[in-house]
Amino acid sequence: MAGFSWYLSEGFQVIIEKSKEAKCSLKDVQLRFLCPDDLEEVRSLCRDWFPIEYPQSWYEDITSSERFFALAAVYKTQIIGLIVAEIKPYLKLNAEDRGILSRWFASKDTLVAYILSLGVVRSYRRSGVATMLLDVLINHLAGPVAHPPHEHRVKAIFLHVLTTNNEAIHFYEKRRFRLHSFLPYYYSIKGRCKDGFTYVYYLNGGHAPWGIYDYVKYVARAAWSGGGLYPWLWGKLRTALTIAWHR
Repeated sequence: MAGFSWYLSEGFQVIIEKSKEAKCSLKDVQLRFLCPDDLEEVRSLCRDWFPIEYPQSWYEDITSSERFFALAAVYKTQIIGLIVAEIKPYLKLNAEDRGILSRWFASKDTLVAYILSLGVVRSYRRSGVATMLLDVLINHLAGPVAHPPHEHRVKAIFLHVLTTNNEAIHFYEKRRFRLHSFLPYYYSIKGRCKDGFTYVYYLNGGHAPWGIYDYVKYVARAAWSGGGLYPWLWGKLRTALTIAWHR
């Protein structure tokens, strides 16, 4: 049975799952941000992990640009895992991603985080490394201490995944990512179109667009508690009930 321990690095406190099958001790795994010297190593890893061929400019960006949250897990000087995310304004998302948040968050101040990649060297998988990297990202964006320039303005973390990548889908669903949408022919891999899913993790008060059920539930809860955000609703309801009773 897996146990848990606390991991502390760069001010981030995250929970790590320790498996009996671990190929290394997580106490010996160090976290650091990518740098330009990592480019060739990162490119070699991504080519091994992912079916998508990234351009040279992508590797240059993630290893040098401050636009990206590019964190590596290092064991004995070797990168054994990494997570790359981009923090961007919600209003600048592509059309297929704009619906991950309610319209209430459609402002220039709302940010979202897009996970471009999360991978672990095969021999070190199922040892908690991927969970560690994801937890550090989540704690950085939603932890008790605000980290400028984001300062809890990130309302969602989302990603795209192949519909056939069952291992990744199970990993994210286990960590409370929600399936948001189906993206037909989203990927082009070796000249063939592949379908994808969008998964979203909500934080800092963010939530998906509401349906009729959500609005009915909200109004009922507001009325039951004596008005909530709409005190006039309770007054009107009480007046209507009084008139009906006397009739």
